[in-house]
Amino acid sequence: MPETKPTVAILTALPLEYDAVLAHLTDIEKLKHPRYGTRARRGRLSGTPWYVALVDMGEGTLTAATITERVLSWLEPEAVLFVGVAGGLKDDIDLGDVVVATKVYAVQGGKQTPDGFMDRPESWRASHELEQAAKEALRGKAHFKPIAVGDVVLADADSELAARIRTSYNDAVAIEMESSGVAHAVHLAGQAGALIIRGISDKANAEKSTADAEGSQPRAAANAAAAAIAVLHELDPKPVAPGQAEPDPREGPFRGSTYAGDHLDFRGSTFQGPFTAKSVDRRPDNNSER
Repeated sequence: MPETKPTVAILTALPLEYDAVLAHLTDIEKLKHPRYGTRARRGRLSGTPWYVALVDMGEGTLTAATITERVLSWLEPEAVLFVGVAGGLKDDIDLGDVVVATKVYAVQGGKQTPDGFMDRPESWRASHELEQAAKEALRGKAHFKPIAVGDVVLADADSELAARIRTSYNDAVAIEMESSGVAHAVHLAGQAGALIIRGISDKANAEKSTADAEGSQPRAAANAAAAAIAVLHELDPKPVAPGQAEPDPREGPFRGSTYAGDHLDFRGSTFQGPFTAKSVDRRPDNNSER
């Protein structure tokens, strides 16, 4: 019986966010989607039963939604964490602070009318189980508040978009570009919960470039990664039924450089008649077939 691998997917949008999480993992192996070529690294999280599948998915809500759905169907994680940096929208949220999103707003939907732009809010709430684990792990160490998401880098606190967020999404304390795609894909799949964890790297104003140049992004990414790891130390995998095993994403037809017979995964199958197969011993010193 193959070893079970209770897996959480951690998604990032920037390489520095990816590296901040990767530093916490051990026994790392590389995975590649057999059809689309999407890459992941899966490693152990010491002190927990978790395997973490880490994916650098890139920027933007459309990319986030597509890659999240792909990871869900490919690796079948029990939970999805989106971890990285964001811009702060409130004076009491400082650079380096960690925000755990209780709600994710998509802020660009609406209707333009002669009377102005009419917002049509759409939002997704955090998984209750993941939010509870985060509150236990990060009590007094993080802000649990809504965040805003749009396909735009906000670097002007006096802009029309900033004013709309203050008016229509007033409880949002941070803004970034991907979480609505992640949250929507997880919601549609219905097979895992999602939690968004962001470190504040700038104040979404004209000083953003200055803050970035002073090293605020790596510090914010490291703080968000450490918070995500703390949450996983508090989170328990779902019980595995007797005889059930985690599917290995490498299972399926052989696609290596040297063909040695197809590898078909018959775990859990039932046969009503005879079955004939060939076993090939692929050890270097033995070329026999049975």
